[in-house]
Amino acid sequence: MELNKLLSHVDHTLLTQTATWAEIRQICDDGAKYGCASVCIPASYVRQAAEYLQGKCAVCTVIGFPNGYSTTETKVFEAADAVKNGADEVDMVINIGWAKDGRWDEMLDEIRRIKAACGDKILKVIIETCLLTDEEKIKLCQIVSKSGADYIKTSTGFSTAGATREDVALFAAHVESHLKIKAAGGIASLQDAEDFLALGADRLGTSRIVKLVKGQEAQGY
Repeated sequence: MELNKLLSHVDHTLLTQTATWAEIRQICDDGAKYGCASVCIPASYVRQAAEYLQGKCAVCTVIGFPNGYSTTETKVFEAADAVKNGADEVDMVINIGWAKDGRWDEMLDEIRRIKAACGDKILKVIIETCLLTDEEKIKLCQIVSKSGADYIKTSTGFSTAGATREDVALFAAHVESHLKIKAAGGIASLQDAEDFLALGADRLGTSRIVKLVKGQEAQGY
């Protein structure tokens, strides 16, 4: 795959607890320079990043992150606040305990309410695949497909593992055709990125791909 096309699927990500504005600004500069789909950053930096980028790259943020067990009302507020501050995309974490308890109706309602708070902005639903059984993953493919969300996403990158090829293939086999797939966490090489896209992912949440490209440029190729 051509490098520019691959980069257009990347959500260039910095979500570490210690992230400073100088680091976020560099993420913004690189996201715009390399034509990334978005920069994915902490909510506290959304307004500043949106004003800094002036539309040169979409701004994505996370809510209910990384554990997912905030109340629905809190997540709805976070989503609305992010959009008010200039977020173009919102990545939410499901309540994983609800999945374990089979509280599917409540989960569907929560996602729908958060999507309503996002309005016409993109909503991605993180289900944290490393903590789920295959049966739970398949059920969540069905729930997220019905919810009005735009993407189902594998991982926060803050739990026991990130995206796997098997999980992206499972998503592709069980989501409805309108729901897109985001692989995130542990995407460490250009080959990883190409593999996930070939398996059906439309977005890649990663901090490493742009770094790899910058390293190649520094080496003269």
